[in-house]
Amino acid sequence: MNTEKQLYEKLEGNFIEKVFPKGMTVKVAPQSLLKAISIDLELDMHVVEQAAYSAGAVPERYVRNLTTFTQEEQAKLFSSKVAMVGLGGLGGHMLESLARAGVGHIVACDGDIFEPSNLNRQFLSSESTLLMKKSAAAAELVKNVNPAVLFEVESQFLEGGQFDEFVSDSDIVVDCLGGLKHRSQLKDAAFRNNIPLVTACVAGWAGIVATVYPGDTSPADFFGDNNGLEEALGTPIPAISTAVGVQSAEILKILSGKGAGLAGKALMFDLSGMIFDTVTL
Repeated sequence: MNTEKQLYEKLEGNFIEKVFPKGMTVKVAPQSLLKAISIDLELDMHVVEQAAYSAGAVPERYVRNLTTFTQEEQAKLFSSKVAMVGLGGLGGHMLESLARAGVGHIVACDGDIFEPSNLNRQFLSSESTLLMKKSAAAAELVKNVNPAVLFEVESQFLEGGQFDEFVSDSDIVVDCLGGLKHRSQLKDAAFRNNIPLVTACVAGWAGIVATVYPGDTSPADFFGDNNGLEEALGTPIPAISTAVGVQSAEILKILSGKGAGLAGKALMFDLSGMIFDTVTL
């Protein structure tokens, strides 16, 4: 008997029906079942979860998503591919958010290592990861948080045409870069590959999040490539968390088919005065 047939036979008849408000009923594939199948058949969890979706069920780990996303929308998240650049302050929190939400394929890139100054805000930074490559810590996070995510990570800083190759076959590009130096290059690569970009930047208590479709204006178009403001004002954790919350929500809405809320717009916030505003770019 081939492995695929064994996989579907082990799934058959073992789903649980869960009834949600307003009468929605969803077949749920128990986490214990999927993990046992993965071990028994020596299959990656990504393959096992994909089979569960194909059989009309949702893996149990995503069940608390299902009053926000429909079953079909959750399946879209799993079939999506995200290319994210940067695994520091924004990127570490973003990676956790996307992995927990069930985005099925993530490629990420960062050539940096962790330094003591990262400990104030970077999710992947800890006493145990100091001087470790950010890419290595990211791989360990995804393995522990959601091994069903197909995760590819590169330990390098991208330049010029390298951005094009990195983002080329993704559904969405995520800008989690620190500073401003390479943001225009990433935006241009997304434009050339006809892929939407969701970008965020933070300085002090303030931040900006925007969705940039090919040909649209980006906040980076106004800022140049000087990192002075971020370095002068610092990057406290509340601003990072706020930016990532908005940015990840926008990404998940786009990938699931709900649509962007910030297309052609930027959400600007200043937590020092609890000011939030949306402007047209």
